[in-house]
Amino acid sequence: MRLGIAQSFLESVTTTVPPVPHNDDVSETQSPESGSCACCCRCGRSDSWRTSVIQGHRRARSYTAPRTGISELTGVDFEPPKQPPVEVPQVFAPAESPLEKLPVEVLDEIIAQLALDSPPSGYTPRNVDLINCLLTSRTVHVATINTLYSNITIPHSAIFSKFLTRVSEYPGLGTVVKRLDLSHFTSIGLGRSRQVNSEVQNMTSRTLLRCLELTPAIQEVLLQENLDDDIDENVLCKLFFGLSNLRAVDFCASSSKPFAESFTSAVTTLIDSPMNLGLRRLSLHECFTLPSSVFETLLPRLPHLTHLDVSHTRITDNALASIPESSSLSHLNLGRCTQISGHGVVDFLTSHPAAKDLVFLNLACDIARYRLLWEVDVERLLPALPTTLRSLNLNGAKIRRWHATLIRPLTKHLEELSLAYADLTVHDVNSLFRPGPLSSSPSPSPSSSPPSSPVSSPTSDSSVIEESSAPWVQPTLHYLDLSSIPAITQSSLFSASCVLLSPTSMPLEVIELGDKAISSLRECRNTNKRLGWVVKELGRRGWYVRDTNATGGNQSGRRSWKMGAMWWGMRKCPVAWGEVGGLYGHYMFKK
Repeated sequence: MRLGIAQSFLESVTTTVPPVPHNDDVSETQSPESGSCACCCRCGRSDSWRTSVIQGHRRARSYTAPRTGISELTGVDFEPPKQPPVEVPQVFAPAESPLEKLPVEVLDEIIAQLALDSPPSGYTPRNVDLINCLLTSRTVHVATINTLYSNITIPHSAIFSKFLTRVSEYPGLGTVVKRLDLSHFTSIGLGRSRQVNSEVQNMTSRTLLRCLELTPAIQEVLLQENLDDDIDENVLCKLFFGLSNLRAVDFCASSSKPFAESFTSAVTTLIDSPMNLGLRRLSLHECFTLPSSVFETLLPRLPHLTHLDVSHTRITDNALASIPESSSLSHLNLGRCTQISGHGVVDFLTSHPAAKDLVFLNLACDIARYRLLWEVDVERLLPALPTTLRSLNLNGAKIRRWHATLIRPLTKHLEELSLAYADLTVHDVNSLFRPGPLSSSPSPSPSSSPPSSPVSSPTSDSSVIEESSAPWVQPTLHYLDLSSIPAITQSSLFSASCVLLSPTSMPLEVIELGDKAISSLRECRNTNKRLGWVVKELGRRGWYVRDTNATGGNQSGRRSWKMGAMWWGMRKCPVAWGEVGGLYGHYMFKK
């Protein structure tokens, strides 16, 4: 099975039907005066259609030819091969079949393979095979129930109402639920507005709280902005204090005023309480209305934190430093956070015990509003990053040409690297993919550093010599973001001096570029085809992608640290395993 091109968000499998071979050999027909025909037809002129005597039996001329189709050509009548006897399947007594006698764990794993992990689309029925398994036998029914109710995905309020009714009628089913996925929930397509939905009373704060009460063993709850008015203080208190098994919760883009007030009120109860929460993965992505005091109160109560997404929030340096040392962060998203400082972030990443084994790190910023990392911050941060890191986003950081010496060692273990708005040349980018000395640069000017930061000097010549003398190790980069870098244009990519599009840059397969460069590349269809690259666009983003089908590659973008996502360049931290879709896909890959 061939894998699709990277960043292919809608892939289809086309089946090619092989053409039916034509027989160009035409049988020679006898002369008209012969009075007979050599063809295998029923014209009556062929001798083969006359009656024949075989083994003393006289057969009509309409018997042999249609039955065998061979006697006309060979003169020998063949009987068709006898069909083997049909084996009657063995019938087992109830609960006595080999499948039902398998251990429960093995049977659960077999049934789980039938579950669809793809996001729902419209009203198309999902998991039809699982529904059919419910009617097989009691043993298979029990195993199917565990799989069917383990991960509940709710695309709209009608499905939620059916699920709540079913669980209310059979409370035992609620104990099976491990994940409640509302990331695809929407009222679009139902012909109703949000106000009408509130009048229908299918999805409200009351019914949502009732659902959480009926699923006491739930471990993951995925919410989003379409539900922020229904996430009141009672729901939040139930999530934080009433579900002992809860390990992951996502409030993606919930920013309404009622949600912010309810969240603040619920977290305030922790101020005078020594209680710690069992949450390990927390996402407040784009929850920009939450006050800074919420983070300073909540984060110290998360001693087992591993995933934290606070992109575009009001988190502060003090709140970041208050994360318990017992935490072991693998995913950290601080993109577009305007209330934190560069030196505070670098101090946390270089000295805090919780940041020693990071795998995903996003420090992007919007330079139109502010700059998070200046030159001195970059030079302090890059040498201290752990080798466990696989994805690093430095979009908007003040990266100069001499920083390429510090970036090159990171490419030996990074798979994603974002350097948008960096002050780099084509030569500097080439140096990440081929051996050779790096170019030197003059000392930075004081105006390029923040007023409170000391001016740092460029990398010394001794480090350049040491880097060039070390044995060359091929980079592991699959994705490189070069958006808004003046030196990276359509003409510079096509030039012979650039190695990004050549096999030298392998395994690089995705280059993200700005709108101007993507528009220029889109018009170069013949050149793109000759080079083996294609243009992909989704939402506000555009990529130049290596066509692995044309080059014979067989790369897959799935990685364990992506937790189910298969595309490169994600900007939202996942907190649960599964295919990405709905609103989460928008914030992860489109925005």
